[in-house]
Amino acid sequence: MKNVVVEKSIEVALEIIEYCEKLEVHKKFVIANQLLKSGTSIGANIHEAQNAESKADFIHKIKIATKELEETKYWLILCEQSKNYPTNKTLKEKVNQLGLILYKILSTSIKNR
Repeated sequence: MKNVVVEKSIEVALEIIEYCEKLEVHKKFVIANQLLKSGTSIGANIHEAQNAESKADFIHKIKIATKELEETKYWLILCEQSKNYPTNKTLKEKVNQLGLILYKILSTSIKNR
């Protein structure tokens, strides 16, 4: 069965990796490292949630994924607003779309506890 949030998280993580490699070419190592950690952690937590031990565990893991998503948005905003950083508006939009899915999953899961 197709799992949209898992597939989107992998797609976003792969684009994050690619963008971070681009940042490293421009010697933006600190931001690249922070963005790589938070951006790939989203999907890792979504994957962990797929095998949660309970509904509460599932909600907890999705909450962590949303925190990592918000941190990722922060680093992308910094890159976008900094003069000497390459930007990737497509990646930012994909992160926002993933966020919409995650927040819907979270609100539905909390409502249906």
